[in-house]
Amino acid sequence: MPAMCGRFTLTSTPEALAERFELEAAPQVSPRYNIAPGQSVLAIRVDAEARRIAVSVRWGLVPFWAKDPGIGARMINARSETVAQKPAFRAAFRARRCLLPADGFYEWAQRGSGKQAFYIGLREPGPFAFAALWESWKAPSSEESDTAAVGHALETCTLLTTDANACLREIHDRMPVILPTSDHAQWLDPGGCDPEALQSLLRPLPDRAVTFHPVSNRVNSVRFDDIACVAPAPDAPHQDSMF
Repeated sequence: MPAMCGRFTLTSTPEALAERFELEAAPQVSPRYNIAPGQSVLAIRVDAEARRIAVSVRWGLVPFWAKDPGIGARMINARSETVAQKPAFRAAFRARRCLLPADGFYEWAQRGSGKQAFYIGLREPGPFAFAALWESWKAPSSEESDTAAVGHALETCTLLTTDANACLREIHDRMPVILPTSDHAQWLDPGGCDPEALQSLLRPLPDRAVTFHPVSNRVNSVRFDDIACVAPAPDAPHQDSMF
């Protein structure tokens, strides 16, 4: 099964994304119901003029010093507690922070002899933002890469995780860091690199902020990317009766 956090959705309209993330132009996106590691994802960051822009990056961070971009498959998440010290993430944590828009994510919990997939979202309608880091990598000049030609940058990202809140702890002990809108500006500020101030943003959401329901195992396969992935699983127990 995917690692935490290993799948999410982004089905909000371009107009809703532009409004929520204060973008000058609406991003060109289509509804996606089963976004997986290794795929292109939408990221919000600031440019040299401090304007918020939407860009496409690959999910799975490749450190700038890596010799092989394949390392990104192991870098889809970063633990918020150690992100400032880990060699793979510390430079991006200081200077290359971004937001990853989403409107829900999946997690798997052990149930009997198998695993049950759950779709998790917020009670407040509309898109939200995962705290994330981005990095730019170039293939070493002595060799060619199958994903990035020499001289061309490959931009990648990772999602930050934290302890799960009480509501989600029965599903998984970790959850992605979801930043309230009021924290977006501080997280994106390239000049705001005080580690303690940044760490204070990386906390679980309040218990009552999230909602979830079981879904079918359709989401287990990246071949499926449609609204059926988020549909409540038939005959599965309702969240209020499970925990």
